[in-house]
Amino acid sequence: MALDLASGRRGSAAVARARALRELAARPGLRRTKIAIGVVVCLGAVLVGCLVGPAGLEVRGVLLELLDAVPGIEVDSGMSVTQQAIFWEIRLPRVVLGVLVGAMLAVAGTAYQGVFRNPLADPYLLGISSGAGLGATLGIVAGGAVGPVGIPLLAFVGGLLGVAATYTLGSTVGGGRGAVVIILAGVAVGAFFNAIQNFVQQQYDDSLLSVYSWMLGRLSTDGWSDVVVALPYVVVSCAVVLGHRRLLDVMAVGDVEAASLGVDPARVRLLLVVTATLGTAAVVSVSGLIGFVGIVVPHAVRLLFGAGHRTLLPLALLLGAAFLVLCDVVARTALAPAEVPIGVVTALVGAPFFLVVLRRHKGAL
Repeated sequence: MALDLASGRRGSAAVARARALRELAARPGLRRTKIAIGVVVCLGAVLVGCLVGPAGLEVRGVLLELLDAVPGIEVDSGMSVTQQAIFWEIRLPRVVLGVLVGAMLAVAGTAYQGVFRNPLADPYLLGISSGAGLGATLGIVAGGAVGPVGIPLLAFVGGLLGVAATYTLGSTVGGGRGAVVIILAGVAVGAFFNAIQNFVQQQYDDSLLSVYSWMLGRLSTDGWSDVVVALPYVVVSCAVVLGHRRLLDVMAVGDVEAASLGVDPARVRLLLVVTATLGTAAVVSVSGLIGFVGIVVPHAVRLLFGAGHRTLLPLALLLGAAFLVLCDVVARTALAPAEVPIGVVTALVGAPFFLVVLRRHKGAL
């Protein structure tokens, strides 16, 4: 029986190695075509996000207004002053924030699933959501004492503390090298932070509505301030993760095989987890907790376009942005003039999809 198990493991590793090599050898022309499709879908979602809303804007006016913003080009969009204010100060900042949040959550989910070789890993696996939720709760309870930027700042710090606690706990068991150890540490840290958060909420029940509003997620903005806060973290995090997409393909064959090819799995895992966590904490701090994006988008891309990270990561970035922008359109129009929390919309899409993923991967799990 032991011999059969060993043979099975070697067979699985051989299959994974062959799949990774096929993905590495994928034709560049086909890869560019797939990415071009992602760009078109993302731009289409952005246009829909800019057009749909209580104040109807025309396609021609929006396109000409964007063209007029290009240095050296002057055109008359035909928009009134009110329409221009709605577009530049309300509609476009919200769409851009949706692009940043969706792209970052999808890229982070793809990175976590790659480094942990766990199809159910998502950006909240390592205590990020629980840490950010606790930080935001403390900021909401403190009220004016923390100032206007206090809640995002505390949520950001809480998310980073969550993943730091996870790695500290994981390092005490098996040197923190095993993916399973780190995942279990994340579960423990998340449970601990959630317990503290529940205690704080129970003590300050007058702030429950504000806390739950933040935890359900929202993309409402006050101009471009939230975009400015999140943009540098998202750019740096996505650039680092995308720069390691070849190593993620190599790590797909297993730590031992990757080490034999000259890759340090522990170092790559730590770098990508810290980088993805930094970007995730930044977007969560301005958007609240928006779940399932990191599971739905990467798996949808794998089903449609393949599992190689050289294609998967760019497409996850583009389609993650498109997915969240379209979810936000549903959130602000489904019960207009009221607004549905965007986290509810992503959960309605993501929960059934999660069950499908769980069923597809039950053998591997």
